[in-house]
Amino acid sequence: MATNKPHWKSDKTGTTSMNVNHLKQQFNPDKPNQVWTTDFTYISIGNKKFVYLCIVLDLFSRKVIAWKVGNHIDTQLAMNTVKQALERRKPKAALIFHSDQGSQFKAKDFRKLLDENNMLASYSKPGYPYDNAVTEVFFKYFKQNEINRKSFHSLQEVKLSCLEYIEAFYNNYSPHSANNGLTPNQKEKLYFQKI
Repeated sequence: MATNKPHWKSDKTGTTSMNVNHLKQQFNPDKPNQVWTTDFTYISIGNKKFVYLCIVLDLFSRKVIAWKVGNHIDTQLAMNTVKQALERRKPKAALIFHSDQGSQFKAKDFRKLLDENNMLASYSKPGYPYDNAVTEVFFKYFKQNEINRKSFHSLQEVKLSCLEYIEAFYNNYSPHSANNGLTPNQKEKLYFQKI
């Protein structure tokens, strides 16, 4: 059964006018931890109730390196997802961190987190999903192959489904043409074996 898309509530934690697109649709960096992208999607858990998935994706391998599900689409959910990515990857050099123009990603606390971790904020043009196409495509297939085939009644059910899809299936078994037919984990393994 189709559900109505929820309306995002504005996050009033502060914004900045520095909304430059540093990525410029250059979606194929030559090594990991050069460009990370992020976005949210919503998932229905019943009658006009939604939870929200935030991911961080490494463009080099198309791997989802962090994800969190929460009851609110807010700056805290975005920050928690980035913190998980930092903990897992421990990047040693500066990187580009690309998102859309969502208020969560432009909030003062979020920008501070990026600055403190040597990440250069990059933003898509307003209302132009092509600037964050890889992340948008991930969500398209995630919904098509996992979410739209099931009914969810709780945040925990959604978390379990995300765990199964992202960690068990997508990163391990989903080949990409951008990876010459390799899965995200295969591409990273090959890269690290060569260095």
